[in-house]
Amino acid sequence: MWVTQMKLDSEEKEILQAFDKGLLKRLSSRSRALIQHRKVAEATFKKDSRINIRLSSKDLRALQKRALSEGIPYQTLVSSVLHKFAEGQLAERVTSPPQPASLPPRQRRQGRRLSSGG
Repeated sequence: MWVTQMKLDSEEKEILQAFDKGLLKRLSSRSRALIQHRKVAEATFKKDSRINIRLSSKDLRALQKRALSEGIPYQTLVSSVLHKFAEGQLAERVTSPPQPASLPPRQRRQGRRLSSGG
């Protein structure tokens, strides 16, 4: 069969196995389910609000460059990033807390000031 020549991920393999075992059932009302899925998709991707934001020129150029490499408009990229952040799909990078600038680099890493003298 032609399906065996395709590379399938684990989810696709699971679906194919369920199909082969006869565990999948056809929807009795396919058109009703299709209409419902379309409504959900439209509501998910509907863009009905506008915002204006100020960005540094450097950040805007970086966004435009990234969007160009992805092959999408930069506004679409910004919208996607904001959506993912709002949905909790973007993870923040954990960084070290800022160290006092008045300490030499070695002492900043240690996180304490060494006493001078005796």
